[in-house]
Amino acid sequence: MPKLTETYAKKIPHSSEGTQKYWDTEIKGLVLFVGKQSKTWYFQKDVGGKTKRVLIGRFPVISSQAARQTAMGLALEMGRGAGKMAQIGAPRLETAMEVYLARPKLRSEQYRHGVQTYMENQLKDWLRMPLDEISKAMVVRRHQELASSPSTANHALRYFRSIYNHARRTYNLPECPTMAVEWYEEKPDGRIIEDLREWRQAVAGLQNPIHKVFYELLLFTGLRKAEALTLQWNSILEDRIHLPMTKNGRSFDLPILQTHHEILAPLRPLSRKWVFPSPKSVTGHITGPEKLKWSPHAHRRTFATVAMEAGVLEEIVGRLLNHTPLSITGQRYTKPSLDALRPSVDVVCTELEKRLSFSKTE
Repeated sequence: MPKLTETYAKKIPHSSEGTQKYWDTEIKGLVLFVGKQSKTWYFQKDVGGKTKRVLIGRFPVISSQAARQTAMGLALEMGRGAGKMAQIGAPRLETAMEVYLARPKLRSEQYRHGVQTYMENQLKDWLRMPLDEISKAMVVRRHQELASSPSTANHALRYFRSIYNHARRTYNLPECPTMAVEWYEEKPDGRIIEDLREWRQAVAGLQNPIHKVFYELLLFTGLRKAEALTLQWNSILEDRIHLPMTKNGRSFDLPILQTHHEILAPLRPLSRKWVFPSPKSVTGHITGPEKLKWSPHAHRRTFATVAMEAGVLEEIVGRLLNHTPLSITGQRYTKPSLDALRPSVDVVCTELEKRLSFSKTE
C-alpha cells in the first residue's frame, strides 16, 4: 500500500459495496475509509489490548497533509498513554442499533422486532457502515428507492433516525442526515368490516380453527395484531386481559366478559403457554394467520366504530383501545377502573352479537 498522499487519496475510487480501508505505509495507524459516497480519515491503534479508532475527518475537507500531522500527534499521545482518553470513531449502524435496543426504556418487544426487521430488510447494506459515513444523499436516495411503499420508506428512515440520534448522546456526530428527507404522506387505510355476515362466512371458511378464534377475539376486543398473537394464558384472567407491555410503552388491562372466555374456550387444551399456539413456529405461537379480506387492524377499527355507534363516549373508546389520551387531564389525572370500563365493553359486545345474530337470520 503506497503513501496516502493528496493525489493518491483523490484517485481512489469510491467503493461499489461496503467500506474499503487504505493504510498509509509511513505513518502506522493512519487509514482512509472509502465508502460508496465518502472518504474518511481515521487513526487506529491497539492500546491496552483494545483497538482504539479516532475519527480525524472527511476527505477532502481534511487534506492528506493535515490528516498525517494529526495522526502523528495521536500516535505520540497514545504512546504516552493519553490515547486512553481519545474519542473512539463513530460506531457502525449495527452496533448503534444493538445499543439503542438494549436501553431500559425500550417500548416493547414488538417495537424491538420492528426496528430489527426494518434495518435488516431495508437498510441491510448500511449495517456495517460507520454512522458518520451515511450521508444525506444516501438517506434521500434510499427513501426514494422505497417510495413504492410510503409507509415502509418512512418507517425505515425514522427508525434509522432514532438509532442515530441515540448514538449522538455518546459520539460526536453531526446532525442526523434524515434532515434532508421529505417524508411521504401516509394515508391511513380506514376500512372497517361493513358486512358482518360476509365476515362470519369468511371466518367460518378458514381451515385452521385457531385462526378462526384469533379473528373473533380481535373483533370482540379491538386488540392489535401483535398483542393478540403473543397472548399467553397467564395474561387471560377472570375479569381482564393483562398485557405487561404494549406499543406505547406501558402495561394495559382490558376488561373482559363471559363472551370472551367462551370465544377462547376451544383453545384451552392446546397449549399451556400460548393462546394461539403453532408447533411449526420458532416462537411457539402463530405469526402469520390466514389472510382475510379485512386486515387485523380493520377488526380493531370495527370494534371502535361499533362502540361509537352504540353510544360509547370517544374518550372511553380510546381507553379500551389503549390509546394515549390527548389531554393533560386524561394523561395524568383520570385513571378509570376496570369496573368503570366494563359496562362499555358489554355494550360493544352486545351490539356485535346483535349484528352477527341479525346477519344469521337474513
